[in-house]
Amino acid sequence: MDSKSLNTLEFPKVLQKLAAYTAFSASEALALSLHPMRGLDNVRRRLQETEEARRLLDATPELTIGGARDVRELLKIARRGAILTPTEILDVKNTLVASREVRRTLTRLEEHYPNLGLLAENLPEVTGIISTINRTIDERGEVLDSASPELASIRAELRVAHDRLVSRLNGIIQNPDNAEWLQDTLVLKRADRFVIPLRANFKGRIKGVVHDQSASGATLFIEPLSVVPLNNAWREQQLREQQEIQRILKEITKLIAVEADNIDYIVVGLAEIDLAFAKARYANATNATHPKVTGFEKDEAQTTRSHPGSSIKLNQARHPLLEPESVVPIDMVLDDKTYVLVITGPNTGGKTVSLKTAALAILMAQAGMHILAERGSEISLFKDVFADIGDEQSIEQSLSTFSSHITNISRILKRANRRSLVILDELGAGTDPGEGAALARALLNYLLDKGVTTLSTTHYPELKAYAHNTEGVINASVEFDLQTLAPTYRLLIGLPGRSNAIAIAERLGLDSTIIAESRSLIGTEAEKTDDLLEDILKQRDQARKERELAEAIRDDALALEHRLQQRLDNIAEERKAILADAQQEAHAQLNQAMADIRRIRSRAPSLPTQDAKKRQTEVKQLESELKALEAEIVQPVEADPTLEARPSQQEKRPLKLGDRVQIGSLKTEGVIIALTRTQAEVQVGMMRLKANLNELTRIKGPKDNEAEIAEQVKRLDRKSASPGPQLDIRGHRVEEGLEELERYLDQAVMAELQWVRIVHGKGTGRMRQAVREVLHHSGLVSSYEAGKQAEGGDGVTIARLRV
Repeated sequence: MDSKSLNTLEFPKVLQKLAAYTAFSASEALALSLHPMRGLDNVRRRLQETEEARRLLDATPELTIGGARDVRELLKIARRGAILTPTEILDVKNTLVASREVRRTLTRLEEHYPNLGLLAENLPEVTGIISTINRTIDERGEVLDSASPELASIRAELRVAHDRLVSRLNGIIQNPDNAEWLQDTLVLKRADRFVIPLRANFKGRIKGVVHDQSASGATLFIEPLSVVPLNNAWREQQLREQQEIQRILKEITKLIAVEADNIDYIVVGLAEIDLAFAKARYANATNATHPKVTGFEKDEAQTTRSHPGSSIKLNQARHPLLEPESVVPIDMVLDDKTYVLVITGPNTGGKTVSLKTAALAILMAQAGMHILAERGSEISLFKDVFADIGDEQSIEQSLSTFSSHITNISRILKRANRRSLVILDELGAGTDPGEGAALARALLNYLLDKGVTTLSTTHYPELKAYAHNTEGVINASVEFDLQTLAPTYRLLIGLPGRSNAIAIAERLGLDSTIIAESRSLIGTEAEKTDDLLEDILKQRDQARKERELAEAIRDDALALEHRLQQRLDNIAEERKAILADAQQEAHAQLNQAMADIRRIRSRAPSLPTQDAKKRQTEVKQLESELKALEAEIVQPVEADPTLEARPSQQEKRPLKLGDRVQIGSLKTEGVIIALTRTQAEVQVGMMRLKANLNELTRIKGPKDNEAEIAEQVKRLDRKSASPGPQLDIRGHRVEEGLEELERYLDQAVMAELQWVRIVHGKGTGRMRQAVREVLHHSGLVSSYEAGKQAEGGDGVTIARLRV
């Protein structure tokens, strides 16, 4: 890409905005050096990386490459054999940790974010260094005792030497005989030696070496001669410690130097990943969208005047460097019939901004950035973008405004071809209007002949007719409001700009005689043309307003339809819930009846033979009636066909509790019984499985689904009614205790408990005997035994239930 044109279009300023969203200096430098790419596959891949990064950050906004540093300069130091400091080594470690975490995260999610996963796979794995540094240096940059056995030994000796030295000095300053000679009872350090403060007028009272004195000269800091050997021993241990630390740091630096190439690749790889995140954050902050980028459909070598195959379609595009609150979006379209655009209109009306808006959108897209435009925008991939914008008058080269433009345009024409985009602002300006207009037409003809896609602006009215009558060229204009005498900055494709000078003069109160004469001088045809343009603009504006109104009505209708659909769905769900509640209540009553039958059966053996047979016949008849009732109750909840006959809605809605689904990886079916944002718990027969939502496919068949839900509700209700594994009937009378025991056994069996613990106490033994008699004859109990000593001995009976 032409660097001069990139600067002219202010693309580096866009990169500065992008760089503000990077996390460390390497990615910041990468953002600032970003260039538009020429390969279609590369551009599409980078745009997709940005798209994936946006989706990933939406799902996990806390994701960063935190801790990474640009350690490439440190790697150069390590390669030279110099020793890195603990802080510098920590920077290397934190970068490796960041790389490891990013690599793990993105490779785990590669199925959903393949392009980011590919970037992560390119991060080399450096093993051993992280654990070595963790064992050697703490997070504050201090070398740990565990760094080496020798360092641990030295530091132990150093602590002993320090304690001896300080203890001796404390003895000196706490000696009452020395009190009047000392300035203070403190042990201090000067020049890495421990000293005490002695009053200057008592110099010599304590023999020692003077290391310093106070600013006033009233205090001398001396090292008593009696502690000189201890100070020396302490300093020797300090030196040994420093030597051992330097040896350890040197070893770690060597490890880093060995892996320097891989670490270099890691920094570059992390910078690329962080750049994708920065593009995503910038896109989110500016409400940017993913544009469609296409290649050229025609042969680059074709030389006759013909369409080059380029296309530009920008919907509500915004200039990225203007304040979002004030910027006016523009629409720009160059279709398969036009490839040269001529914009006319007044100064400060937004012509140049329109050119830069389009050019920057194209450059951003080719740099892998989403563009500030609405969805549906489409651009071609240009090999080069050239621009001549603004007043580039050169004092050093003695060039006028006109000359500087022509010099730059000459340079552009030598390099432009059918794969180029050329931006020309104020064609032919800065010279005689007649010659300037002729030169502008000739330039546009030249670019048309070469098949170069061109966006241009001009003041010359002659170019309006040229654009209207020339195949491949289309007029455009920036709108001007005659009521406010101010531009609206809206770009109107297909309409030339009007000459508003006389209308403005009239609005500002210029004498009517002058206005009339000026209109007569320009001729009736020109005036008719202006009137026609005004009518066209009014009709177009009216059509735009009607279209916007129609779109608003359509949006309201869609919103109403959506609300009604939601209400219908809610009604269906409410109906199902009511019927499910009724089923649940019926089940509860049925279960109670079945429990009563079991209780009657359990008592049957104690009845006389004739009565028992009669009772068994009654029980069987009652059981038969209850089973028929149960078969009727477990019928699935009938769905209202008027509410359910909407397969498209069923397919589109998200998964919810009760949905019958297929687990893709297992090729099995089940019912959702629990949901989180990313996972679901699925009941498959008697098993519960956890699966990611993207592995589940909802299965049609609402009736089967509801039957399964009813079964799940019944099973869960039974389990939720558990009375617990223990019954305590101590303190009850025997009759009350046995009645409580029978209710408890019924509930325990219904809850599918395997065994229960009945606490009856020892006492006289009457309650224990009665409990075990009931258990012996109960059809709900398979066996029972006294509790072990640790469980309560004869005061407890353990019963195993038939479930």
